[in-house]
Amino acid sequence: MKAIKLLGFILCASLSSVLAVTEEEEATLTKLGQPAPSFTIKQLDGTTFDLPKERGKVVVLNFFATWCGPCIEELPVLEKEVWKKFQKENLIQKEDLKVLVIGREETAEKITAFRAKHSLTMPFAPDPDKKVYALYATKFIPRTYVIDRTGKIAHQIVGYTPADFQKLLTAIRDALKQLNFDKVTAVR
Repeated sequence: MKAIKLLGFILCASLSSVLAVTEEEEATLTKLGQPAPSFTIKQLDGTTFDLPKERGKVVVLNFFATWCGPCIEELPVLEKEVWKKFQKENLIQKEDLKVLVIGREETAEKITAFRAKHSLTMPFAPDPDKKVYALYATKFIPRTYVIDRTGKIAHQIVGYTPADFQKLLTAIRDALKQLNFDKVTAVR
C-alpha cells in the first residue's frame, strides 16, 4: 500500500512539474518565431523609433529600469559588447543593426541622468506608462529581445547572467547572417 501511495505521489509530482508554467513564462507575452509586437516610441534624442520601419535590419530591444540591479549590471555590457563592438564592425552605421533600450516606467529626465551616471551612449527611450513594455510582458526586467530582419523574435531573455549574454551575442550574429532581401532586390 505504501508503494502504491508513493507511486501515486511521484506520478502527481511529475505531472504537475510537466504542466507547471513558471511565473516568468506567464509574464512573457511573446514567443520565439512570432512577429514582434509593433510600436512607435520617441527616443531621448527626439527622433522616433518605429519598429515596423526597421524591417530588413536586426533590432536589439532591451527593457530596463534605473533602480533595477541586474539592469545596471547588464547595460554596460550591452554598451560594450553590442553597441560599441558592432559600431567598430560598421554594422550600426550601415543600418544593419539597431539597438534600443526602453525605460519601463521611466521618464526622459531620469533616463538622461542614468545614462550620464553610467556613461552610456546607446539609444534610449522612456516608456513611463508601460505602453510598449505591456506589448511584450507583464513583469520582470531586464528583458532583451533580438528581432530578426523579417520582424520576428529570434531570441528573448529575462534577467541577466554572463552565460545568457553570450547566447544573446550568438543570436545577434545569427540574425545578422540572414540575407536582407530588401537590399538584395534593391541591387538587382
